[in-house]
Amino acid sequence: MTDPHALRVDLPGWAAAREVDDRRYATDDDRMRVAIEVASANVTAGSGGPFGAAIFEEASGRLVSLGANSVVRLRNSSLHAEMVAFMRAQARLGTYSLAAEGLPAHALYTSCDPCAMCLGAALWAGVRRIVCGATRQDAVALQFDEGPVFPASYEYLHSRGIEIVHGVLRAEARAVLQRYRDRGGVIYNA
Repeated sequence: MTDPHALRVDLPGWAAAREVDDRRYATDDDRMRVAIEVASANVTAGSGGPFGAAIFEEASGRLVSLGANSVVRLRNSSLHAEMVAFMRAQARLGTYSLAAEGLPAHALYTSCDPCAMCLGAALWAGVRRIVCGATRQDAVALQFDEGPVFPASYEYLHSRGIEIVHGVLRAEARAVLQRYRDRGGVIYNA
């Protein structure tokens, strides 16, 4: 008997097809463009909020997983793009930690600075690097509540060996946020 309340976290069809990708992405800009592409396509397709994420193997540049914001689509407040990317990467690799023994180092590329939940989850997910596009202030300007993220939050992650880079292709990422607002997108955590 199947659990009628079982959870299923899937990507919209367009994103699942995009996740099948054998290319190698060499630079932070190349990898950030993937996260921004996911955010933009999510807005265009009307399948979720204006946030996208991708997990890459640091050294090889291999795409491991994508995350498209799915809060409204799947009616689950925890399904931010970063969370979906973590879940899909861990499922694909068969581990609860992307820092498990024998695995290469992994990095999260996210179209916007992570909220409090996603920033905390990055530690437990096992990524060694977080690369962000738009800023927290860009999201707050749209009235998204990003929760309690403080300079000490970033300092703590840094002390645990996680490098954080802000503002990569910020203008491109911010433009996706603005397009979402211009189209009347739902601000689901206000």
